[in-house]
Amino acid sequence: MYSMSVPEYLPREALPAPRVAVLVPCFNEAVAIGRVVADFKSALPYATVYVYDNNSTDDTVGVGRRAGAVVRREPLQGKGNVVRRMFADVEADVYVLVDGDGTYDAAAAPALIERLLHDELDMVTGARVADSSSAYRIGHRFGNRALTGVVANIFGNRCSDMLSGYRVLSRRFVKSFPALAQGFEIETELTVHALELRMPIADVSTRYRNRETGSASKLHTVRDGMRIARTIVKIVKEERPLQFFTLVALVLLLTALTLGYPLLLTYIDTGQVPRFPTAILATGLMIMAFLSFTGGVILDSIANGRREFRRLRYLDIPLFRSERAPDPAAQQPRNGGSDAQRLTPRV
Repeated sequence: MYSMSVPEYLPREALPAPRVAVLVPCFNEAVAIGRVVADFKSALPYATVYVYDNNSTDDTVGVGRRAGAVVRREPLQGKGNVVRRMFADVEADVYVLVDGDGTYDAAAAPALIERLLHDELDMVTGARVADSSSAYRIGHRFGNRALTGVVANIFGNRCSDMLSGYRVLSRRFVKSFPALAQGFEIETELTVHALELRMPIADVSTRYRNRETGSASKLHTVRDGMRIARTIVKIVKEERPLQFFTLVALVLLLTALTLGYPLLLTYIDTGQVPRFPTAILATGLMIMAFLSFTGGVILDSIANGRREFRRLRYLDIPLFRSERAPDPAAQQPRNGGSDAQRLTPRV
């Protein structure tokens, strides 16, 4: 029988065991969802398994409900939309986010949760170790490594499998996560959110197996890879505006110098500017480079303010739902009392 304990710094006699919710976004996963629900109910008997259907045309809803899951629907198409709805609706202390295709090992969930609680982390990612090459295709593997490397170089190298769909998350993480993505870019947002707020996170190697026979992957390597790449560029623009717009300014500056240098040499030799349109273009590019850099400096200050606000919001969220701030009225002694009485918490 599986049981959990709260972190050591919390009063165990005052708090019950953390409440665990397993969140399973689904789109046409009738073949696999029954096994996924059964496996997680077996691995985490005290957890509640939520299946969120995303306009499936098969019997995903019926199979999930018969397997014992709490089944809900999200009409906005896309995994990011489903995750946003799940994070908003479900109240728990620990969240297990997993795909509904049966490729992730439910038996690893207790160890992932224990790691989260014991080390007082906000996110534990199940880093995929494939059973076979067909389970984790070469194109997906290469794209994951490339995109993970880009994010690591920009935001910090603390996650080895950025696109893993198997994560255990704290309540603080879930309730402070903005969830702006619509599709498979959601994993990128989850990772960057943790890196930007410098949350304590970890990776744990987990088994990754083949999909059930008859189940088809919804991930398109090129199309979704391009969407994830665009998401990374957008996030860099929003979170690292100084670096982003400095790079744009350097491109404009180099282009302006390339166009203007021959004109400058001609002017030095002859005192004439023979190509006015090119001179005007080079001057315009120089001005744009200056404006781009200046805009980056201004936006960087705004981004720092937004980051500080998100951090404060994150710290304002209780780690467990059962945590309650002390009632000031309960701490005040009735009919006066000594200083010692006023300083002694009531039991």
